Amino acid sequence: MEEKDILEERYELVRDRIREIAGEQCGMPAFEMYFAIVARFLLLMDDTRRFLEEGRHRTASLEELGERNHALYADILPDRYGESYGNPSVAVEKLGEEHGALLCFLYAEMRSLIGFVYEGRLEDVVIRMELFVEVYGVYTCSLQETGKLPGGEEIRRILYWFVSDYTDVAVQKAMEESLCTENCFAADIILGSDLDDVRYLYTYGEYVSENELETARFLAGLSEETIATMADTYTEGYRLGFEVTGKDLTGKKTVALHYRLGFERMMRRAIGNFGKMGLCPAIYRAPASALDLPGLTRSGFYGGIPNRQYDYDHKDDKALFLDRNYVNRKLEVTRTVYEDLKQKAADMAGPAVVETFGEADFDPVTKKEALHLTQDQDRLWVEYRSRMGILRREYIKEEERSFTIIAFPVPEVGEVFRELFAETIRINTLDYMLYRRVQQTLVDALDQADYCRIRGCGDNRTDLKVNLWKLEDPAKETIFENCVADVNIPVGEVFTSPVLQGTEGILHVTRVYLNGLEYRDLSITFADGMIQDYHCSNFETKQENRDFIRENILFRHETLPLGEFAIGTNTTAYVVARRLGVEAKLPILIAEKMGPHFAVGDTCYSHTEDVKVYNPDGKEIVARENAVAALRKEDPERAYYNCHTDITIPYDELGELTAVKKDGTCIAIIKDGRFVLPGCEMLNEAFDEKER
Repeated sequence: MEEKDILEERYELVRDRIREIAGEQCGMPAFEMYFAIVARFLLLMDDTRRFLEEGRHRTASLEELGERNHALYADILPDRYGESYGNPSVAVEKLGEEHGALLCFLYAEMRSLIGFVYEGRLEDVVIRMELFVEVYGVYTCSLQETGKLPGGEEIRRILYWFVSDYTDVAVQKAMEESLCTENCFAADIILGSDLDDVRYLYTYGEYVSENELETARFLAGLSEETIATMADTYTEGYRLGFEVTGKDLTGKKTVALHYRLGFERMMRRAIGNFGKMGLCPAIYRAPASALDLPGLTRSGFYGGIPNRQYDYDHKDDKALFLDRNYVNRKLEVTRTVYEDLKQKAADMAGPAVVETFGEADFDPVTKKEALHLTQDQDRLWVEYRSRMGILRREYIKEEERSFTIIAFPVPEVGEVFRELFAETIRINTLDYMLYRRVQQTLVDALDQADYCRIRGCGDNRTDLKVNLWKLEDPAKETIFENCVADVNIPVGEVFTSPVLQGTEGILHVTRVYLNGLEYRDLSITFADGMIQDYHCSNFETKQENRDFIRENILFRHETLPLGEFAIGTNTTAYVVARRLGVEAKLPILIAEKMGPHFAVGDTCYSHTEDVKVYNPDGKEIVARENAVAALRKEDPERAYYNCHTDITIPYDELGELTAVKKDGTCIAIIKDGRFVLPGCEMLNEAFDEKER
């Protein structure tokens, strides 16, 4: 109580100072405007805190809740972003190159208060409000004493030490939320709210768009049977992930849930299902503060995305503080917290993810005014991700955990939403035993191959040779995994880890969405299984296109291996997508099942290469590693890239996929977008139905 009283006192002091700032003048109109706008936002957060503490969010009308929610995000919504200090271009234009970049960072950090206020995390609120007042004080003192702005380096130091000093607080809280089930903010909302009343969406403190409102209303109107089908498919896939890999689920106590607002009715049923498995949910808010290193993709629970360009503009805000000292401190603190939560980490069974798709297209603009990592920081970031991955797996062992992912559309997809939603449920529940039998035919044929040849047709320029593992005992061993609907829902692929040496050629797709970003005319060249060159046509200059791919597909690595070669067999999903005109909207989770796909980065068996895995026919899948992963015992940091991005060639862009034997004879698998291997005729039925 004494600590809480001290925090309350600090809060009142800093809030009262901010009230004064909103009306003060510092001698430079542009900076006066900036500090006044941020101060008014912080006072809005104070008003929101009182609103929540008084319980008025429980009785307010839907209209009032919507207006309040909109007010919290209005300044970064697309229609206002051209005037927002959260926009690096605006901040630099009005405040100058150096100060604009720094104060734009500060502006974004203040916006992270929204989630902290709704969760009642007073310390997180106070330290950020105090940071704002400290920065304001430096500006006003300098202007009053010298008539000049303070040096940019002084402001940068303040921001740097804020991040450094509070890293331990941020890491402790983030890891508690991701590993512990006690006092789970989101679970309380899911289990304790009237889900027929969409006002519950406004209790999170996330942006609530029409997507979340209409999704919640739509799910509220579904039958209990349909909700059960959605949730049971999701949770049963999770259970099967342990069963098929021979991992023990009974020793686990926690499941990490990831979902988007609006799916609470499904999540409530899922929590009940997981409870029967002995698992309790751990759910955290998608990171918004620079201290938590947010990225372009969201994890945990999250609402609507107010402005994807805003996220893109701030994706490299870590450039302000990313250095060797920060990386070492972050890793040191993380290890300390893992030691404190060692048993909680051991109890973690892994993530269960609900993805969404169907959002409006996003064409990012790369702004020179935004913060960007230097080449040295690029290398340091890659190193940090690698070392953090190794550290995480030390406490949450890959060979003991699993996961599952399922996806559903959102109303923004358009008039086809209801039909697409129903079709997605159907696709997610296809007869996996039927697919298993047909896919075994594919596996048996592919096991005879020395390599596979893949060529595009029409505008697709793909021309690839994928070298395959050589079997020593074909009676007991297999190259490809027969993958049905367990961790990766829906059903439909066979996959392997290619042999890197001898894998070469060009992978090309005319248009593809990867991690929420569109790539046009994407081309990747491989030599001995490693990326040698890459291009796309998103931007005007060759360098911009290369930078876009390097940041978002290579994740700043100089190269990546071809970690997976797979053949998707879910022709039903492909035909549905074409019929409804949503091919470009589908997530990788579904799109990868709609043609051959190629993953750049780590293999599907990353960090579990030494765990034996078997197909349903009893054969051991021996192609679990490649030449890069083989370095894991002598140099783990060189063995893994901590990324894996699937790129699919749709059937209509596929000229041929052929298995070539050692003696040069060929087994045709797919020709002109149709399966031609005997025993796979069933896979063409969806195409035939479409043509009729």
